[in-house]
Amino acid sequence: MNISQMAMALKLSYIKDNFELIIEEAKHTKMDYETFLGTLLKNELSRRAENGIARRIRYAKFPIKKYLEDFDRTKYGDEFKAKFEELETLRFIGNKENIIMIGTPGAGKTHYAIGIGIKACLKGKSVLFVSVPNLIIELKEAMSQNQLNVYKRKFEKFDLVILDELGYVSFDKSGCEILFNLLSNRNDKGSIIITTNLTFDRWEEIFKDTMLTGAMVDRLAHKAHILDISRPTSHRFEETISWLKTKE
Repeated sequence: MNISQMAMALKLSYIKDNFELIIEEAKHTKMDYETFLGTLLKNELSRRAENGIARRIRYAKFPIKKYLEDFDRTKYGDEFKAKFEELETLRFIGNKENIIMIGTPGAGKTHYAIGIGIKACLKGKSVLFVSVPNLIIELKEAMSQNQLNVYKRKFEKFDLVILDELGYVSFDKSGCEILFNLLSNRNDKGSIIITTNLTFDRWEEIFKDTMLTGAMVDRLAHKAHILDISRPTSHRFEETISWLKTKE
């Protein structure tokens, strides 16, 4: 076997792709053996770290990439500054705490949740993003195939789960019950971010059952960071107005 084949067998992708270039560089700079080997291994580790980040972001299934650096915090009150700074440390994940973001459509909930999720991926955390309506569909499909327990075990393994758009669609009794069961099983096992357009006193509109709604709020709000970032106008509306002005 040659070097390329051995590197492939050992899954050393950087060495496989670049060993000839590094050899030439070593000859040109009179690199000693220790430096040569260290350079190869350091770059291999960097390649693996980059691949790991890309893989975690891909597996998270974000519908679009949004970054915290692009989130305009100036549009929110000063009372949110410290809260945003705390959440962006990601300590809440290590503490298995939840975030519940309440806000009108277009307030920036999903942008912020995805930004947190991508930062978590960059820090080596496993993340799943799913809209609540799609989650209900997936749960019902798993149940019909007798795979619900498998789905639950997979769901519990993520460091962070982002549930988007709770409240935009109500569920039937079966959907409510399996969602409640799923989230109850995950409680204290990992963090959840929920984005919703409804305050807690309106969650019964979704779940259609007073006791179930109370139990759901009790479990999710326990050890949770709760932010109401409602705004009078949506960021999409503001962006549309700005775009129209450029066309005048």
